[in-house]
Amino acid sequence: MPGEISVMLAVLAVLGFSCAELGRRLPGLKQIGGPVIVTILLPSCLVHYQLIPVALVRSIEDFWHTTNILYLFTVGVIVGGILSMDRQVLIKGFVKLFIPLAAGSVAAAIIGTLTGMALGLDAHRTFFYIVVPIMAGGLGEGAIPLTLGYAAILNVSQPELFAQVTPPIVLGNLCAIVCATVLHRFGEHFPKYSAGQCLSANRLIRRQAHLTPTTMESLATAGMVALSLYMVGILVNQFTGWPAPIVMLGLAILVKLTCAISPKLEDGAYLMQHFFAKAAAYPILFGLGLTLAPWQDLLTALTPVYLITIFVTVLTLALTGLIVGRWAGLNPIESAIINVCHSGMGSVGDMAILTSANRMHLMPFAQLATRIGGALMIIIALMMFSQWQV
Repeated sequence: MPGEISVMLAVLAVLGFSCAELGRRLPGLKQIGGPVIVTILLPSCLVHYQLIPVALVRSIEDFWHTTNILYLFTVGVIVGGILSMDRQVLIKGFVKLFIPLAAGSVAAAIIGTLTGMALGLDAHRTFFYIVVPIMAGGLGEGAIPLTLGYAAILNVSQPELFAQVTPPIVLGNLCAIVCATVLHRFGEHFPKYSAGQCLSANRLIRRQAHLTPTTMESLATAGMVALSLYMVGILVNQFTGWPAPIVMLGLAILVKLTCAISPKLEDGAYLMQHFFAKAAAYPILFGLGLTLAPWQDLLTALTPVYLITIFVTVLTLALTGLIVGRWAGLNPIESAIINVCHSGMGSVGDMAILTSANRMHLMPFAQLATRIGGALMIIIALMMFSQWQV
């Protein structure tokens, strides 16, 4: 199977949407985010048991790592979502979301650690190797800097520590997908919990039914703006070491807050975000499951003690977001879903969570929880780790 982009995109699309369709039809599983769960776990399982041709797996892995296509998806969804959002909703949402996010992080850290201790785990290991990695912001921007810090303090090999924190991050993301699906259905059955400030309400841009030449031009322009912001992020990363996605996120917010874009460009940004959310989500999830979710590591961590500790940590994030978000005047369901994204595996994890909750438009706020919340969690955890060693 040639590794050229046209072939690989076709393969990922066929396999990704096939897995999603299977997840929609499985009794029981379809009620708890089946399409997303199957699209992530099935390719990982098939690769482990060598049920996918080795040559095809190698082609997909090479394409995934050489093109870094995940970041193209991230650029389209995040920047498109921010630029097409109502400015006042963006400002008020970011300010109000800090309260349930901070409360959820503290509550999840305490209750998750106490749960592990009650089940016989050591407090040090539970907190630093299970709870903290879940809320560290994913694998790339979370687990890597976190374990690099652990390794520097302990004077041990970083890959060994990385292998220990990967399963809790992946399993935490799967628990988050289930929680987000349940929250979505809960909001449908109890509309009063969907009251309050809706983070996606009051869209001011025009949503045209047909793609006119002007709209297509705006779409292309929005795409170039998004890629330019990411390129600036890469440049800043070379000089400061700050992750390019975080820089891109900050620049996109700055551009939106300063009203530096026209309504036509907002139209294009909306179309770009909508396209990537609908057309690329499941192919990207399939690639994630095949390349970044090792089946053997997941099986190793599938012990009742680990699973209960991880699930309680994520559940605490969700319940705190639901309660505190309602108190803060936010839409409780959306507040809880954003809190749950704090346990996501970076951008692709947020995408999986929001897809299962049918709320991809919340991606900018999810990125706030994952990126900024994860960075703060890593800083605090490393400060504590240097003082609390076993």
